Amino acid sequence: MGLGSYIIRRLLLLIPTLLGVTLLLFAVTQMIDPAIRAMLYVQSDKQLNKLDEVIVKYGLNDPFYVQYFRWINEVLHGNLGYSKTGKGGVLDCILNRLPATVEITLYSSPFIILVGIYLGVQSAVHKDKVIDELTRALSIIGWSLPSFWLGIMLLSFSFALTSGIGLAGGLFPPGRLDLGTQSIVNSASFVKYTGLVTIDGLLNGNIWVTLDGLRHLVLPVVTLTVIQIALIVRVMRSSMLEALGKGYILSARAKGLTKKTVIIKHARRNALIPVVTLSGLLVAGMITGVIITETIFAFPGIGRFAADAALLLDLPAVLGFALLTGIVFVVANLIVDILYAYIDPRIRLG
Repeated sequence: MGLGSYIIRRLLLLIPTLLGVTLLLFAVTQMIDPAIRAMLYVQSDKQLNKLDEVIVKYGLNDPFYVQYFRWINEVLHGNLGYSKTGKGGVLDCILNRLPATVEITLYSSPFIILVGIYLGVQSAVHKDKVIDELTRALSIIGWSLPSFWLGIMLLSFSFALTSGIGLAGGLFPPGRLDLGTQSIVNSASFVKYTGLVTIDGLLNGNIWVTLDGLRHLVLPVVTLTVIQIALIVRVMRSSMLEALGKGYILSARAKGLTKKTVIIKHARRNALIPVVTLSGLLVAGMITGVIITETIFAFPGIGRFAADAALLLDLPAVLGFALLTGIVFVVANLIVDILYAYIDPRIRLG
């Protein structure tokens, strides 16, 4: 089976998978008593003051399949309900906050994955040498650090660096933009092409917006990189050591191939499969929100929105976020499967 046919087959499998995700999510909401769900609707519908009227209006006592098809029809039309957390439509709230989280992911994931793979390979190739010992020590330290503690320490360090010169917010302040820069972004003359301020700043010819966005991204990116890279390093090292002990590696060396060729073209490629899985899940997890990191750095991302919605029992927002999470992870698994087939053609025959 060719790679194209494999991709088409995997794409077709997305349909029943996504359908199963929506069924599962909706089934969980049905465990909540209709009266409680009605109270949630009352908070967003000021014209109704009786629970019975709300239950009838929204069909909360209808059979499961009737409610499900009604809900899925609304979802397909972009209506995920009203969020009291964001004071607007759930879909609008998600789309307004998603770019901030995507921006963190965009700048964090290349460092985490590429540097993690490189350090893992070097650690395995130089097993029990100085670079291996240092890499293992750093990965253990990084994985052991709580993200909230590291974030607070980095913020404190940023404020300490600028305490003598009175720079507001520190060298690398929390938030997404300074107030002055935010007013520029919110102005009618600033076109939001992508929602990513660092990219939109360049597209609008305003380098200051880009620089200010990057300045606010430094600490969240460093926090995520230090913690997440540790796991990539450990998995890559373990997988690489296993690959280096295989018979085909010994055979390649016996044929006179250079050490660099054996490591890059033979050992590393086969060792990447478990790392690809981990990387896909890691990126999907970051896209759906890094709640603690966004909270520590006051970053207006999707994770912080979901946390606030859960605290306020904002069911439509929580359900919308869960649906987004399911879709992102399904798509991430699809991409991982395609990368599998590219790295190891034997997988296409499965």
